[in-house]
Amino acid sequence: MPILNETVYTRLPIERAFQYVADFSNSAGWDPGTVDSKAIEDGAPKVGSRYALSVRMGNRVTPMEYEITALEPNERVVLAGRGSSVAAVDDIRFSRTEDGTRIDYTADIRLTGLWRLIEPFAGGAFTKIGREAREGMQHTLDSLAQDGQS
Repeated sequence: MPILNETVYTRLPIERAFQYVADFSNSAGWDPGTVDSKAIEDGAPKVGSRYALSVRMGNRVTPMEYEITALEPNERVVLAGRGSSVAAVDDIRFSRTEDGTRIDYTADIRLTGLWRLIEPFAGGAFTKIGREAREGMQHTLDSLAQDGQS
């Protein structure tokens, strides 16, 4: 499966952008492929924080669990996700810009089990998923900046 790379530029300050995106319980708010997302335990995001997501896979919704495996405040968060037919590593990097934040989002998504047999043919579908997630993140972060929630 190809590795997906997307970049978002937002006027939201880096501290607020990081706080929002690193908390994967917010992912249903910006990723149209995520039907539901919640933290498994309370508290600020940290290495070991886990999140339960329901993600759209074609015409079905499947559960996934993500865990933060690396966290550098206002710089980087890495999450490893696993579901019954998919494994993913999301590496999200943040950098300050003159008027806000640049976010570089890399997702390495692998189909598992029998689904791995269709992986060579699923590149276009995953590219679309990545594009839609980028657009959703862009819209949500810009809305937060416009609403003065920075």
